[in-house]
Amino acid sequence: MRVPHLKGIVAAVAVVALLTGCAAQSPSPASAKTLTVGLTLEPATLDLTTSDAASIPQLLLYNVYETLLKMDSTGAIRPLLATSYDVSSDGLTYTFHLDPRAKFASGAPVDAAAVVSSINRMRDAASATLQSQMSVVQDVQAQSDHTVQVLLSRPSNFWLYSMTSTPGIIVDPAETDMATAPMGSGPYMYDSWVKGDRITLKKNPAYWGTPGRFDQVVFRYIPDPNSMVSAMLSGDLDIMGEMISPDSLPRFADTSKYTVIKGTTNGEVVLGFNHARPVMQNLLVRQAINYAIDRQALLDTVWAGQGQVIGSMVVPTDPYYQDLSGNYPYDPQKAKQLLAEAGVSNLTLSLRVPITPYAPPAATFIASQLADVGITVTVEELDFSSRWLPEVFLGGDYDMTIVDHVEARDIVNFANPDYYWHYDNPQFQALITQADEASAADFITDMEKAAQMLSQDAAADWLFVFPNLVVARAGISGIGANATSLSFDVTTIAARD
Repeated sequence: MRVPHLKGIVAAVAVVALLTGCAAQSPSPASAKTLTVGLTLEPATLDLTTSDAASIPQLLLYNVYETLLKMDSTGAIRPLLATSYDVSSDGLTYTFHLDPRAKFASGAPVDAAAVVSSINRMRDAASATLQSQMSVVQDVQAQSDHTVQVLLSRPSNFWLYSMTSTPGIIVDPAETDMATAPMGSGPYMYDSWVKGDRITLKKNPAYWGTPGRFDQVVFRYIPDPNSMVSAMLSGDLDIMGEMISPDSLPRFADTSKYTVIKGTTNGEVVLGFNHARPVMQNLLVRQAINYAIDRQALLDTVWAGQGQVIGSMVVPTDPYYQDLSGNYPYDPQKAKQLLAEAGVSNLTLSLRVPITPYAPPAATFIASQLADVGITVTVEELDFSSRWLPEVFLGGDYDMTIVDHVEARDIVNFANPDYYWHYDNPQFQALITQADEASAADFITDMEKAAQMLSQDAAADWLFVFPNLVVARAGISGIGANATSLSFDVTTIAARD
């Protein structure tokens, strides 16, 4: 999904400096090197095939599970388990050439049979999102021990890009419990989970590539912004992986103690509408809501001005980005006029949001602004895993909600009427399909049209692009400025002793 027509851009894997012929000895407690990372949302399960929660690949992608190809912090696709790949002239057949050195942490080889098994596992996943991303795959076969051929039902600009993320993870065929004991080929292995507190990964001593730089990596889950900042200031964290109180940034200004990394993400903070509700099927109502909200003021209030206002489900790092934030400028009088034209009065809407650092304050701001144009909003805050996911995302019990959609190029979700927004626009669906199958030049043009169509139809209210704000203690290096994938990738991170 990152780059259209990625034919032939992946070169052979560079020879690694450190071969894995001898396994490292287990470190003594005194010499053990630990990296502690603070994150916000703890996953309810580690099974990527049953849950769409981004907190799972944030932990496991590239660290424990590897993919055939990897997305780096610049958005470029790089080789990982596959050294290279070929694409047929009709764009239907992809042939991946696997690195013969690759093996799972169990010692089993990452061979063609294992890749076929994993791709089929993703095709058959309970996750509707994975099923959608893999729906274009018609067949997958092992051509030799280290060659896999994937046949698509139609050309797809998006499919190869998606294979750098969750759909492309390669799972050890021996794995039977993805929920609590993930087994992959990465430089780190699952170690332990203290529910409500932390998940620990340990170094894979027999990793086939460049080894991990830490004996263990501890992901601590701290949902409260003040507690996260305190943990970083007190030295309990090496990295604050998510700055969830951006107004606290000045507290980390001492460059002798801290490094602040600022960049961008793929995350669109979206005021999502449930189009299954009759009131949300009314274009005038949706447009009124868009006009009623001052998004720049919301960004300044909720996220200390960090981030960028947008006008559609496209982020600035996408090649088809356009600034559509001006399509619905703040105009409460226009909002009132549209509601009157729609014949809507005394409208009450539910706004059910997950308990995250950005959603409840954004909900309070939005409820106030919608009240100014005559819309009553009832705000309900829900635990993300135990209530928001089953009730809102899966159950569709909401009028509006607010979520940071962190998946890359996820504008395609609006082409899926079964996705939790239930947005069903045949013209938009046809345009997305046309773009997916198009040439490189036409892909960009078609996607620009799709973004404009989505914006004009007020399919949602796109509040802002979530910034990538990371704080690390001095001496930590290798953190990418931009979060271009779902992974909090610790495989590139190092620390001075």
